[in-house]
Amino acid sequence: MKIIEPVAKINLALEVPGSKSITQRALVAAALAEGDSILLNPLVSEDTDYSIAALRQLGIDVECQPGRWRVAGRGGRITAPSGDIFLGNNGTATRFLTSVAALAEAGCIRIDGDERMRQRPIGPLLAALRGWGVAISDEMGNACPPLAITGQGIAGGATVLPEGKSSQYLSSLLLVAPYTKRQAAISVRGEVLSKPYVAMTLAVMAEFGIKTDFNRDFTEFTIPQGHYQGREYEIEGDASSASYFWAASAVTGGQVCVQNVPAPSLQGDAMLVALLARMGCEVSQAERGFTLTGSAKLEGIEVDMGDMPDVAPTLAVVAAFAEGDTIIRNIAHLRIKECDRLSAVVTELKKLGVSAEELPDTMIIHGQGGAGLHGAQIETYRDHRIAMSFAVAGLRIPGVTILDEGCVKKSFPDFWQRWALLGAAA
Repeated sequence: MKIIEPVAKINLALEVPGSKSITQRALVAAALAEGDSILLNPLVSEDTDYSIAALRQLGIDVECQPGRWRVAGRGGRITAPSGDIFLGNNGTATRFLTSVAALAEAGCIRIDGDERMRQRPIGPLLAALRGWGVAISDEMGNACPPLAITGQGIAGGATVLPEGKSSQYLSSLLLVAPYTKRQAAISVRGEVLSKPYVAMTLAVMAEFGIKTDFNRDFTEFTIPQGHYQGREYEIEGDASSASYFWAASAVTGGQVCVQNVPAPSLQGDAMLVALLARMGCEVSQAERGFTLTGSAKLEGIEVDMGDMPDVAPTLAVVAAFAEGDTIIRNIAHLRIKECDRLSAVVTELKKLGVSAEELPDTMIIHGQGGAGLHGAQIETYRDHRIAMSFAVAGLRIPGVTILDEGCVKKSFPDFWQRWALLGAAA
């Protein structure tokens, strides 16, 4: 367990690790490219370790040095491995590499994960891949891993993604679409959530040489056939990881500059700073980062966070220290993350004495400026974002203890070492 020590006002400048979302997209594009790619400042974490191990099983050589990875692209040629591909609870890699594995022209590929991953839905992606002629099955019949793929390549043509509730389904299809045997087209049914992640995928594809036609609401895509081209590609700092430090300044009234999340950013989660500004914080922009200065009084806000669900837990914890209600809407997709984050956040806030409500797609935090809150042991549900979000609460509330603090290795292995800098800068 990790005991969080309260701090007074802070004044800190730091960098955060590379973006997990961009790293995993760039890995796929580089693996499918013609020629070598160099990825600069990629994220080293449990999730990216799983991604690299799986790509190696599929025949891609990845050489990792500090701050610099070389990926030897094979032009879309994928080899079926001799053993299962195991991806833990890495939802992004499971969804992305399912489509990558489908490019294999022969052999059988089995993709599996841990107990939680076996509960996380992937059915819409399976339906869309079958529309492209892929022979794929879910072994337990529940539209979740483990998955079995019979290698015969991806025929392509038009397919339908039955729902857009997870942007990862759509991003998975887009990343492999240039390599289908016939030009690929994708239609999405229903609302596309987390649109900034789709925009990120399209931006990474364009950087590696493939530009896609699409409509304004991201429901119709036509993807040209072709090959990504190997290149040098620099990965910006992770905005989700930065969110905990911006939140730290918000709740303490201090100042934090995250120096490597640029403006503009490819990451929708960088828009958290605008929400914190609405609550009363002051935001300034530097060439490669944002500085956020907390306020003596935070105000509750109402917000749709459908496009940035990963930082909804961060905002919810900040809301516990605001005056008035904070209503966070359109976040039902938090329920299919590493845990049911919507339920988990409300449950753990209540342990601290926060008045909070859970609705099917909404959470409501009745803030009283942090008055009457008390310490508690915070259950993390093996979810890195629960651990890091509730560390923010401990900066103001004595006696906050984070259980299973090592779960942060999924996206931010040295989080606690960098978090300690807040106390040193107080």
